[in-house]
Amino acid sequence: MSAILPDIVEEGERLLALARERDATFALLGGVAVRLHASEIPPALDREYKDLDFAVPKGASGAAGKLLAEAGYEPQVVFNAMNGKERLLYHDTQHGRQVDVFVGSFRMCHEIPLSQRLRPHQSTVPLAELLLTKLQIIELNEKDIRDTVLLLHGHEVSDHDDDAVNGARIAELCADDWGLWRTITRNLEGCSAHVDQYDLPQEKRSEIKDRLQHLLARIEAAPKSRAWRLRDKIGERKRWYDLPEEVQR
Repeated sequence: MSAILPDIVEEGERLLALARERDATFALLGGVAVRLHASEIPPALDREYKDLDFAVPKGASGAAGKLLAEAGYEPQVVFNAMNGKERLLYHDTQHGRQVDVFVGSFRMCHEIPLSQRLRPHQSTVPLAELLLTKLQIIELNEKDIRDTVLLLHGHEVSDHDDDAVNGARIAELCADDWGLWRTITRNLEGCSAHVDQYDLPQEKRSEIKDRLQHLLARIEAAPKSRAWRLRDKIGERKRWYDLPEEVQR
């Protein structure tokens, strides 16, 4: 087995290849996953990546841990013992990098279910979930805005997966969870306001903003669940999100 590669994108691809050899379900998410989907990366949207993030189905943490250990990564033993059913942490001490493995769902400020959407030999989580993991953070930062813009730079919003962002899937999840809806819609609006800050052709900036607005409209048009409507009566008077430091305890 080859050593851990210094280039983080190439290393992500190496781990995906090892998973395919084992017929394992092991899908990238995060910035490196966005980059793998980009057929073109404008200089204005390029950035460095510090860590790798993967998702596996429920019950697959043991296989994921074995793969990473064999690939040269060191486990964070105490954290993994306490949280292994939901999340694993491994380290590349040589390059100062961390690998997060989310089991069954992605959980930070909000929980994004993943298990039923993962398949063997899948390089990344579906584009809809990939976008949601970028937008679910309550204090959106520039790298997540940049990744969102890059994702929509090369992909339209549609009602299917394939090579598009599945707006129907995003609308479905937001229609059942008021808190997720509140954060995602607010961050879509925030991203739209930031698009013009990137040095892109005017036509491309307009296209990206149109896709953001299309997704917002798709979310708003979806019939909301009873639980959503009840939570809407409370609104922002009660906190609707978790803080990452609370999740990581």
